[in-house]
Amino acid sequence: MQPMSFAAAGPLRGTARVPGDKSISHRALMLAALAVGESRIDGLLEGEDVLATAAAMRAMGAEIVRGADGGWTVAGVGVGGLHQPAGALDMGNSGTSTRLLMGLVASHPITAAFIGDASLSRRPMARVIEPLSRMGADVTASPGGRLPLMVRGLCPAVPIRYTLPVASAQVKSAILLAGLNTPGITEVVEPVPTRDHSERMLAGFGAALTVSTEGKARHIRVTGEAELRPQHIAVPGDPSSAAFPIVAALIVPGSEVRIDNVGLNPTRAGLFEVLRAMGADLEIVDAREVGGEPVGDLIARASPLTGIEVAPELAPSMIDEYPILFVAAALAQGRTVMRGLEELRVKESDRIATMAAGLAAIGARVEELPDGLIVEGSGGDPLPGGATVAAQLDHRIAMSFAVAGLAARAPVTIDDMTPVATSFPGFAAMIGALRG
Repeated sequence: MQPMSFAAAGPLRGTARVPGDKSISHRALMLAALAVGESRIDGLLEGEDVLATAAAMRAMGAEIVRGADGGWTVAGVGVGGLHQPAGALDMGNSGTSTRLLMGLVASHPITAAFIGDASLSRRPMARVIEPLSRMGADVTASPGGRLPLMVRGLCPAVPIRYTLPVASAQVKSAILLAGLNTPGITEVVEPVPTRDHSERMLAGFGAALTVSTEGKARHIRVTGEAELRPQHIAVPGDPSSAAFPIVAALIVPGSEVRIDNVGLNPTRAGLFEVLRAMGADLEIVDAREVGGEPVGDLIARASPLTGIEVAPELAPSMIDEYPILFVAAALAQGRTVMRGLEELRVKESDRIATMAAGLAAIGARVEELPDGLIVEGSGGDPLPGGATVAAQLDHRIAMSFAVAGLAARAPVTIDDMTPVATSFPGFAAMIGALRG
């Protein structure tokens, strides 16, 4: 346990960078490990979740080395070349690692056991097990479709056409990754678009992939038995991590913070759209494209926010950012209604219940809904604070309440900041630097 308190101490000012995008980092390691030749990755997020992916790919035969300059090189084994791991693959707290790697294993002639920490072992995997089983993988899971579980891959696997019953980039990606070593065409139909990092990166590595819109649905098709080409990947800053200093700057009076090199993929930018609708002074400068991903620098200035009703359709583009949006809403003028968030119940924690309890403990007015939260804002007045919040081993919960403490009358203590290392190891140091 690593308890830590955060308190108001004047404006936040300065320039910062956030860690590399977690979603892109995972996928870069996996696809580089499946390429024929040596890839280089700059800006890789070196948090525990991504390091779990790196360890798993090493266990399945890839050579992955961090250079003295901070760049990573990956010597791939080629599609179809994954080795039988000698032991269980420890996923730590990473749901992304687990679900995507299950897809990789599903179409290779190997067997892999997946284990994780207590938090990950509570998260459901059935949504991935179902389509991978249709492709021929044999999955033996713990009760409730949870970890520990074992995947016995089938080679050749069976190509499928699968319509996602729930919007999930992880499920989509798992199927597409399985499709890489499957003869024929594997197709995923998305009734609701989700983050598209997998599609962008698969195309960049040379996979035969097409994306089309038919009616309102996206159809993603990948041709199997692919040969991937090594790449040089520059990972942009993670917008989910940038959300924390941005909201901190918006709610702490007198603040102005610049975050450089942030990924601005439109399938991930829902939070920025919502904050602007609430009145945020949030500026994008030097918009550019790096490695097929839109990137820019963000400047956030303290702003009076107004509560709004957030469209449920935005949820897939900002699902990980809702905890910090709840905090922004708690400082806004009026009521913010956020619905369509059932997915938050099965993240690292039940993020709806955990955030509702923590916000109430520090003096915010909240109403928990089955699929979301209603927050009555303070009108910009500091929250009372003065409480210890249980983060439930959830990195985004911990960082959200750390930000809340910066706009509270009395310090807010988070019971354990250790999980923050999964995605943002330098979070506390960054906040300290911005406070001068």
